[in-house]
Amino acid sequence: VSALKKTGLDELTDTITALAEILELKANPDRDADGIVIESQLDKGRGSVATVLVRRGTLKRGDIVVAGGQWGRVKAITNERGQTLDAALPAMPVEILGLDGAPDPGDQFVVVDSEGRAREITDYRLRTKRNKAGAGQRAATSLDQMLARIKEGGAGGQGLKEAAFLVKGDVQGSVEAITQSLEKLSTEEVRARVVLGAVGGISESDVQLAVSANAPIIAFNVRANKQARDLAEREGVEIRYYSI
Repeated sequence: VSALKKTGLDELTDTITALAEILELKANPDRDADGIVIESQLDKGRGSVATVLVRRGTLKRGDIVVAGGQWGRVKAITNERGQTLDAALPAMPVEILGLDGAPDPGDQFVVVDSEGRAREITDYRLRTKRNKAGAGQRAATSLDQMLARIKEGGAGGQGLKEAAFLVKGDVQGSVEAITQSLEKLSTEEVRARVVLGAVGGISESDVQLAVSANAPIIAFNVRANKQARDLAEREGVEIRYYSI
């Protein structure tokens, strides 16, 4: 089977359909929806946009959704043709608007019954993620200073053996590609570690995480707000902007 060469696709779909009928694989549409995030991005005109695949239940406009560390009330649902829908049934891939941020691909999404419950879940997840990523002692967070400390370690001293980075971008797929590229630069002497890779502009909480993780912030096609810039200047956190 090859999607690139367009061979074996008909046989694959026929096999999947036959197995689904034989095994009676059916989803219940009469329940709250859940599913998986396929992609997410920050759209200048629409805000955070998540592409999701509904696995069970029916996703409706107005539903309160938790997806990874993000939540929100679904404001709009569109299909692959750009048509606006009132609801999405099982096995339907759709784009949803209304989340307060861009979730990671692979995150599970689920409909919850109240905004309070959604905040409780996301606050716990974000707290856990930051505590895990932010372990370490405070130090200078300039990229030049970090490279100098790496050199010291390579020369046999007690310098930095791990280079930490915080990556923000406008599309989750790009953030993932950048993260993987950075991690591939690791050597036996120095390991590159991305403490956070996420979609969206740089906020004060990002700067605080960079401080605790001793990491410079690498930004692709996004900017820091004024509060984040001021905090970064006070705390000595370097923010580097890129558009390619």
